Amino acid sequence: MADEDSTLPRRQLGRLLREYREDMGLTLAQAAKLVEIGTTTLHRLEKGQADKVRVRIVQHLCEIYERSASEMAAMKHLAAQAAVKSWYAEYHDLASHSFKTNYVGLEAAARHMVSYQELVPGLLQTEEYARTIISAYASEASTVEIDRHVELRMKRQLIIKRRAEPVKLDVVLHESALHRMVGSPRVMSNQLRHLADASTWPNVEVRILPFSAGLPMGVLPAAFVILGFGLDAKKRLVEPTVVFVENILTADVYLEKPVDIDRYLAVSAALHDASLNDADSRAMLRKIAKRYRP
Repeated sequence: MADEDSTLPRRQLGRLLREYREDMGLTLAQAAKLVEIGTTTLHRLEKGQADKVRVRIVQHLCEIYERSASEMAAMKHLAAQAAVKSWYAEYHDLASHSFKTNYVGLEAAARHMVSYQELVPGLLQTEEYARTIISAYASEASTVEIDRHVELRMKRQLIIKRRAEPVKLDVVLHESALHRMVGSPRVMSNQLRHLADASTWPNVEVRILPFSAGLPMGVLPAAFVILGFGLDAKKRLVEPTVVFVENILTADVYLEKPVDIDRYLAVSAALHDASLNDADSRAMLRKIAKRYRP
């Protein structure tokens, strides 16, 4: 999937456009008026959320912001990359469109993901486990729609299974996820065995946070994912780290301020330290899997 990282250049493009505008001392409304587009359109472009990225507009903005020829060429290249249709675009008609266009794109561009979950995360779900959850949540969806939801979830998993530069995934999973029945005992047994097997992959770490660990740092946070995008050739961050906090009932939350990132990194480290080690976590998974289905 050559275009799977199209969200990343879109974010980079937006961040640089915002920095260039602020360097010129222009407000969002002033800059939008100069290139004859709506303020909302420019805002979405700067946030990396534009539905369409027009190279012509980006070039015009660079001219207004008085950027050099090399900077303009780099921005036009980013704009061209950002305009490429992502692999998950074929699922645009499904519910939770914002999740797919925002989170799935970030996930596909990530190089390292650190996660705390109280259900098995989508990247490690078996097809049966995923289908059970999706069918219950989208109870009014047709069989075809549910099939496509499941298909999307399974395709997302390619980022940790591919041979070339698979994403590094570190998961802390609360013990409650091992006892919370999803589907049948057979579904649970197969899922826990799959988790145990996946934890042996060189790019995947699964640690279980046992009930006995209590509340590390005095909190038990909502499920979250910290997404890192790696370093460039000069050892600089390709893109700032993002924390994703999913809220299926209202709006998802994306945190990018350094103070928020640092807080989640600290909580993540505390959860990791309070969890069982790799071997003990794997042993617990296999033991409970056997209880479900000897």
